[in-house]
Amino acid sequence: MPVIYDKVALIGLGLIASSMFWSGKRTGAVGHVSGFARSAETRETARRIGLCDSVCDSIAEVVADADLVVLAVPVGAMGAVAREMAPHLKPGATVTDVGSVKQTVIDNVGPYIPERVHFVPAHPMAGTEHSGPESGFATLFDNRWCLVVPPEGTDPAAVDRLEAYWHALGSQTERMDVEHHDLVCAVVSHIPHLIAYTMVGVADDLRRVTDQEVIKFSAAGFRDFTRIAASDPTMWRDVFLTNKDATIEMLGRFTEELFALQRAIRTGDGEQLHAYFTRTRTIRRSILEAGQDTDKPDFGRVQVGK
Repeated sequence: MPVIYDKVALIGLGLIASSMFWSGKRTGAVGHVSGFARSAETRETARRIGLCDSVCDSIAEVVADADLVVLAVPVGAMGAVAREMAPHLKPGATVTDVGSVKQTVIDNVGPYIPERVHFVPAHPMAGTEHSGPESGFATLFDNRWCLVVPPEGTDPAAVDRLEAYWHALGSQTERMDVEHHDLVCAVVSHIPHLIAYTMVGVADDLRRVTDQEVIKFSAAGFRDFTRIAASDPTMWRDVFLTNKDATIEMLGRFTEELFALQRAIRTGDGEQLHAYFTRTRTIRRSILEAGQDTDKPDFGRVQVGK
C-alpha cells in the first residue's frame, strides 16, 4: 500500500491514537509517526512499548513538518492544544481530530487553524472501555465507520486524502454535516453511555442489594452496563458538556419511552411490551447483519492485544 502521509503527529496517546499507530504501521499507510502526551508518565510508557517512531516532549516538536496532525485529546482540551500548535504547523498540512462531538471542536479549534492548513474533523466510531497508551491494537477500526465532518469550504483533496487514510486503517467512511453528526452520536453513543452510568450508579445506591451480590450475579445483564460505564470519565464528561442540545433532546425522547413502558407494565399491557421488544430485537439483528457486532458469547470480546 502506498504511503498516504509521510509524517503523522498524534497528540494524545490513548486508545484511539495508539490504535491508529499500530493500524497505520500494519498497513504501511504512514511513514514516520511522532507522538505527544501531556503526562511524562504516558510518554515514558509509549517509549517503553514502542508506540510511535518518536515520542516528543512538546507540542511544537511533535507537529514539526507533520503532514497530518491528529488531535486525540478530550474535546474540552482541543482548543488550547490548537492554539499552542498553530504557529508550528506546516503549510499544506491537515489537522483532524477523533472527538465524538463536532460542533464544539469546530468552534474551538477552527479559529486557530492557519490559512494554508486544512482542517478536516473526523470521528472513528470504534472503541473499547479501556484507555491509555497500552490499550490500543491494530484491528480496532476494521469494518467500523469513521464519520468525516468537513466545514464548508474545506479543500476537497484534503478530505479525500483523509478518507483514504481511514480506509487504509480498515474503516469505512461517511461524510456528514456537523449538526446531524452530533444528533446521530447522541442516539447511538452518548445516551447509551449516560444510561449505563446511571444504571451502575443506581445499583450502587440500592443498599438492599449488597455489593457482593451485584458483583457475583452481574452476568444477568448488569455486567454489560458496567463495561460501558468503565469508559474514560474525562472524555465522557467533556462529551456531555459539549453536546448538550442533542443529548438533552434524546434524553427527553428516552424518558418518554421509559414512561410508556412503565405504564404498560403497571396496566398489564403485555401486547404492547411484546411488540416493543420485538421491534428492538429486529434492530439488534440488523446490527449483526451489518457486521457491526457478533452474536458470540460475551459479544466475541477477547483480551485486548496487538
